[in-house]
Amino acid sequence: MDIGEIISDSLSYPSQDWKKVLIFGILFLISFLIIPVFLVMGYFFRILKGSIAGFDELPDFDEWGEMFIDGLKIFVVQFVYFLIPAIVILIGVWASIASMSVTDAGNMTNPGLFIGLMGGTAIIGIILAIILGLIASIAIANMALNNGEFGAAFRFGEILEKIAMIGWGKYIVWYIVMIIIGMIGGVIAGLLNIIPFIGTIIALLVVYPYLYMFSARSLALLFGSSVEMESVE
Repeated sequence: MDIGEIISDSLSYPSQDWKKVLIFGILFLISFLIIPVFLVMGYFFRILKGSIAGFDELPDFDEWGEMFIDGLKIFVVQFVYFLIPAIVILIGVWASIASMSVTDAGNMTNPGLFIGLMGGTAIIGIILAIILGLIASIAIANMALNNGEFGAAFRFGEILEKIAMIGWGKYIVWYIVMIIIGMIGGVIAGLLNIIPFIGTIIALLVVYPYLYMFSARSLALLFGSSVEMESVE
């Protein structure tokens, strides 16, 4: 499938069952209770697994314990992948603070070094976050392909091979398109939030779950193209 087909299919995917969109939305609505956050991630993973396996229907909301565990796995995978950029940025902050020399009057004697360290490490951290973010998405999809096997998210050889089969160019274009669609969804949610209470409820019940379902389906279809190529070989 090309990018246009993936996006078109994924945009229509959630609308096949608005009842499930609303159930998903309720999880978003009560996400302040913490546990529903993992259920949201778990349902995202369930869509990934089902779509990679070739199912076109939205999965059911059942086996909540399994869904919670799947969500917990996604959280841990994302935490591990983004830990390195976070550490780099924290080291930069620490080094910048350590480089400050303050006089008795409270004036920083070397602001250039402070700004340079902060800016440099922030840029390195952001670049690492983007690169690892690209890898993490396929890592989660690879975990879904392997029936939730946690270690599959860290088999870097397999993950990079899958990305190569998709094509780095195609993958980056897809990633950019997803960011743009996410921004559009964010604008819609922001406009709804202007309406006190009711607008926020609609955004949580419809907009955010719709975007999440779309995202999971889209990633699955993109990843599925690498699986198909591998099976042909």
